[in-house]
Amino acid sequence: MSAGVLERFTIEVPQAELDDLRARLRATRFAPDLDNEDEKYGLSTTYLRRLVEYWADGFDWRAVEKYLNTAYTHHRLDIGGTPVHFLCEPGKGPAPTPLILIHGWPWTFLDWSRVLGPLADPAAHGGDPADAFEVIVPSLPGFGFSTPLTDGRENYVSMADRLHTLMTEVLGHERYAVCGSDYGALVAAQLAHRHPQAVRGVHLGMPAPLPAFQGYRYWDITAGRDIPENAGPELVADLEGFRDTLASHLAVHCLDAQTLTHGLNDSPAGMLAWILKRWKSWSDRGAVFEEVWPDEHILTTATVYWVTQSIGSTIRAYKNAHLYPEPEAQWSTPAVTVPTSFTLHLGDHSSPGIDTAEQYQAAIRQGTTALYSDLRDVNVHQRGGHFGPWENPDAWTHDIRQTFHPLR
Repeated sequence: MSAGVLERFTIEVPQAELDDLRARLRATRFAPDLDNEDEKYGLSTTYLRRLVEYWADGFDWRAVEKYLNTAYTHHRLDIGGTPVHFLCEPGKGPAPTPLILIHGWPWTFLDWSRVLGPLADPAAHGGDPADAFEVIVPSLPGFGFSTPLTDGRENYVSMADRLHTLMTEVLGHERYAVCGSDYGALVAAQLAHRHPQAVRGVHLGMPAPLPAFQGYRYWDITAGRDIPENAGPELVADLEGFRDTLASHLAVHCLDAQTLTHGLNDSPAGMLAWILKRWKSWSDRGAVFEEVWPDEHILTTATVYWVTQSIGSTIRAYKNAHLYPEPEAQWSTPAVTVPTSFTLHLGDHSSPGIDTAEQYQAAIRQGTTALYSDLRDVNVHQRGGHFGPWENPDAWTHDIRQTFHPLR
């Protein structure tokens, strides 16, 4: 896959885009919302209104933009006809290991920002300089500043190939380490599957079955399974929470992506509501959401999605995974043969019926033998949900160092 010339990239949103965003926010027609104080029907108008009003008349994108451009080194280049934006933080140590951190949906590169410094400069954060990484954090193709897409088929398979080209042909690394979570876990696992000679090891935030999104009920998080008749009340509640938390976004993204996009691409309030509901629902069940997710971070992410008009291309990555899988001739069992480790969180809704670290570790070791032939560490933490690198960065920093220290 060919690559263009590597150049520095500066985030510069035209003022007309910001003026249009503010006008749309101020003109929001908020929905009537009877009897929804507990959000049983979805994100409440009361909760949404406060953030929309602050986004319109309090949030300072120009200050955020200045910070992003000064705090990080950005690049963007063409890889195989598609723009790929990424951050690159040089490692400060005797022999930094190249490491690519791959985000999910509805993430941006910023959801890795709390581990970036400790991984690149461990000595400044109480670590061993020998564990330094050269950290590369891309925006997945079709996400944020890796737009506009030129390939309507983009999914985790093509994303993995583009990122391999970035790491090898553009940045010149013969071998590198890989880490990913959420949709990024699929990309990370695919990198390890397709390029085992280059990938030192892979660290995941969730199991990533390959091939993904196949079969008749590819859109169904429950795969059509009913709650067992003999399930106790706690397990029933856990399974219902799993369904209610994760089913809607997967089904709609897979079955009706563009119909949803028409509304979200036209209404910033609607777009914010859709992704904010995921942040609230998928975050640590044992934490106070507002204490973990500042308004500034939420609205920075929403602004990136809005000004790049990337909400539609990010949503399509799900259906595209079903429509355009890796050719069946290239499938293998197990799919990943390089050393594989995990960081998981008991606050994540994606583990129904699991209450302890020991249960989670056993489930991973028993349930992934067909996926990973060299399973190493399965780290489970009490604190954190589906967005672990943001919610519990200390755990991720420790676990990533632990994973790759013996693989240097």
